[in-house]
Amino acid sequence: MSSDSCPETAQHSGLLKFYSAMFYAGSSFVITVVNKTVLTSFRFPSYMCLAIGQMLATLVVLYAAKMCKRVQFQDFDRSIPLKIFPLPLLFVGNHITGLASTKKLSLPMFTVLRKFTILMTMILEVYILRKTFPKRLVYSVVTIVLGALVAASSDLAFDLEAYAFILLNDAFTAASGVYTKKKLGAEGLGKYGVLFYNALIIVIPTFLASALTGDLHKAVTFEDWVEGTFVFCFLMSCFMGFVLMYSIVLCSYYNSALTTTVVGAIKNVAVAYIGIFVGGDYLFSWTNFLGLSICMSGGLTYSYLTFIDKPPASKTEGSPQVKIET
Repeated sequence: MSSDSCPETAQHSGLLKFYSAMFYAGSSFVITVVNKTVLTSFRFPSYMCLAIGQMLATLVVLYAAKMCKRVQFQDFDRSIPLKIFPLPLLFVGNHITGLASTKKLSLPMFTVLRKFTILMTMILEVYILRKTFPKRLVYSVVTIVLGALVAASSDLAFDLEAYAFILLNDAFTAASGVYTKKKLGAEGLGKYGVLFYNALIIVIPTFLASALTGDLHKAVTFEDWVEGTFVFCFLMSCFMGFVLMYSIVLCSYYNSALTTTVVGAIKNVAVAYIGIFVGGDYLFSWTNFLGLSICMSGGLTYSYLTFIDKPPASKTEGSPQVKIET
């Protein structure tokens, strides 16, 4: 597949937008559960080494596909780092803080606090991509964040370090999503080049960091490497790391960065509901449950307005919009 032109100007069908969003939601759901199994159920000690495994899987899959002529992207040269910066830094920050927060938080609280990514993404799209949003979409986003605040207010297992990781993860995710949308228009890169060179540039520094911090030693000496179930889950997590990153890029290509973030939020609420019954680390409260339900209502409203309720162009041009003045 050849590199694509700037996605901001391309017109895509509603089905492509919807299917890419569902692909991302499904991939994100699966990897959240698999990562939680590896890091919490099996108590794997190194989320950094798990991130390295996911980066290596991305490199192997895309390089093999390029060699087999299944995909096309620019060969490496000195222009690549400039074209792709700052995505590698945002990518590794997003990856590591995401895995750390997954390990330290229960699934429901992880998904609740991830909602703040939506507000951050909307603000960054206004400032970086110069986008405007209809008031109805803004209200639905506010509803999601309000639900997150209600749910978080009942957290009976407050952990300052875990909250710091998840809020950093929100910021990295928002910036990564917006810059991914921007970089998809870079000449020669395209969807696959963005994925491949992100992983290529950061895998060695991440490996060195894991060695210096002792994470690599903990991972190598982990006692469950002889357990077939753990090895299967670890390899599944590595492969799903690639699938997730591809689904994010694909969804961002066909939709906006904000839509990609909201789709992830809806998926997260579904994970939270499942986490009530699976995982064993959820402390139930009605306040938390009410907050999750408010989040879901806001997310479904946003999805309806984005994928189903498409007013005629003339009405859209005259509809109320919100833009942050700079």
